[in-house]
Amino acid sequence: MRFRLIVGLGNPGAAYEKTRHNIGFRAIENFARAKGAEEWQKNRKLKGEITQIEQDGTEKLYLLKPTTFMNESGISLQKVSSYYKISPEEIVVIYDEINLDVGEVKISASGGPGGHNGLTDIIDRLKPTFVRVRIGIGRKTPKEIDLADYVLGKFSEEDETLIGASMERYLDCLDRLLDEGLEKAMNFVNRKPKTKQREDGQI
Repeated sequence: MRFRLIVGLGNPGAAYEKTRHNIGFRAIENFARAKGAEEWQKNRKLKGEITQIEQDGTEKLYLLKPTTFMNESGISLQKVSSYYKISPEEIVVIYDEINLDVGEVKISASGGPGGHNGLTDIIDRLKPTFVRVRIGIGRKTPKEIDLADYVLGKFSEEDETLIGASMERYLDCLDRLLDEGLEKAMNFVNRKPKTKQREDGQI
């Protein structure tokens, strides 16, 4: 089955730019630029900013940034998928994942929201059969900090550098999903790198 909609999650507005919660927006914006997509168009009816590219010169691939706040992300997905007659299985959602280190990325075909409010709302409004691209933002530190404060905070300078260096990898995930399909993309992206052995035989 071909994917017809890729969604990046985030919060709208300049105040939330470059926060951890908006990594989905950043990834899809970079993907759109890399593919030479049309300019983003705000659609009030569909509650999102939308652009599109062509797949194989014929089929349209829609890219979406919901303009609702994160905890109501499902509203826009529901409207867009209904309007364009896109099934949940044809949707890829990109979002921030606190259970992955900064710079890591994983593809999942199912699963619960894991405490992510945007994902919770999407699952409540659609079947949970959409594909997830989970971008690591690191576990909250210090542990005492409120989760909302952590995800709405900005990356450290060091982490920001790592995010920039990893962006090509995030976009490669999307390319592999589109070109190779879910199973092959998951097998490649999710495989754990082998532990390198030193010349003296030590790990």
